[in-house]
Amino acid sequence: MDYSFIPASLLPPGRRAAFAEQLRYRAIRGGIGAAIAFVGIGIPEGISVSLIAVILVGLVLYVPPWHELRYGHFVVPAAAIVLVVLYPYYREDLFQIPLLGPFPTVDTAVTMVIYIMMALGLNIVVGYAGLLDLGYVAFYAMGAYTAAWFASPHFGESVTTHIGSVGVNPAAAGFHVSIWIVVAVAGIFTAFVGVLIGLPTLRLRGDYLAIVTLGFGEIMPQIARNGDNLFGTGFNLTNGAQGINPIDPPGFGERINSWLGLPADYLTVSNGINWFYWTALVLLLFTVFCSVRLRDSRLGRAWIAIREDEVAAAAMGVPLMRTKTWAYAAGAFFGGIAGAYYASFKSGTFPDDFFFNISVFILCMVILGGMGNIWGVILGGGFLAYLNQEGLGNIGAEFNSSFGTDIDVPLYQFGIFGVILVLVMLFRPEGLIPSSRRKAEFHEEGAVHEQYLYDVRGGPEE
Repeated sequence: MDYSFIPASLLPPGRRAAFAEQLRYRAIRGGIGAAIAFVGIGIPEGISVSLIAVILVGLVLYVPPWHELRYGHFVVPAAAIVLVVLYPYYREDLFQIPLLGPFPTVDTAVTMVIYIMMALGLNIVVGYAGLLDLGYVAFYAMGAYTAAWFASPHFGESVTTHIGSVGVNPAAAGFHVSIWIVVAVAGIFTAFVGVLIGLPTLRLRGDYLAIVTLGFGEIMPQIARNGDNLFGTGFNLTNGAQGINPIDPPGFGERINSWLGLPADYLTVSNGINWFYWTALVLLLFTVFCSVRLRDSRLGRAWIAIREDEVAAAAMGVPLMRTKTWAYAAGAFFGGIAGAYYASFKSGTFPDDFFFNISVFILCMVILGGMGNIWGVILGGGFLAYLNQEGLGNIGAEFNSSFGTDIDVPLYQFGIFGVILVLVMLFRPEGLIPSSRRKAEFHEEGAVHEQYLYDVRGGPEE
């Protein structure tokens, strides 16, 4: 087939042969994957209309090599955006996944999106610039406490200030700033803190940098836990172990509600959880857009050069400190935004949310998905966040009902995540969806591989 029915404006004649070859290859792989999914899900759970629809949609998006068509690279992202936006409307009609159970609830989906945002922020630091950061939870905590300070009655004893607040009494004490302003302020504030932390620490490299960032990650939860009497001054910064709550909800106010029909307050509308979800998606799209633009910018190329060879990058004129600091600031910015929005979603901020294991958990998302690859990080972040929120509980329930046991599977979550990480490192060290550069590093032909001296010498002489 010469595909002459496709206009030359969409597929130039010189690219038709490549289009046909890729189409055949993708059709074979897609057909095999569809058959496995149909049998693997249809036999234990039953064949349903939703299963057939999902398989067909997957084939339509995967089999045609859309990237070969003009403007075709927009097809898959646009379709994915439409599908995730409409998820609350068709989620209840979807089939069940063997062992994992039903698809995640919208409430869980909000948490998944927020964790993906944090993983994308850490990907800038670890995946682009190659800086091992074990204290990313500190930026998440700073964003959350920014929301707690400026959108709650925490400082009500000394101040009563309202700036665009919704969902609270106009006479309520404390700072009550619009959550949209607070989210932006949280991002800027954490970026500034990222610069302050980065300036004295980014002169270090490798393990030493990891140890220092680990120290900052350990300091933050201690400040949060003991901040009700900050340094013995009597100043209550974080309200200690009790945390700060309630935090004002998002919303657009009565005036915009009357003009455009947008909810005045997310907590008072019947589909408020859907609005939380859609808002999180908007923030995620903003994060993805910025990550793509940063990756393809001059600064992004400088980050990659530092990751590949810091000495060579410096010799070519890349300013190491300034470039690393920008990576730290950019990653902190998105961590702060995610933390502030998550605090508003939970309507509270508590010090137990910011322990070191959260930093490791987010780092696992980046490693599992593929360091440096945005779509891989989205997959890894979404999968691990789902397991953490619902998946392990569903697996435990299914396992116990099948074998008559009483095992609390979520109790072993970090052991399970560790096993997943070890398996990935053994069988696919570049991640599930690696960047092309990382994939070439692991699989490039002619690359130098480690050999034992015994193998090099050819063994003992006979």
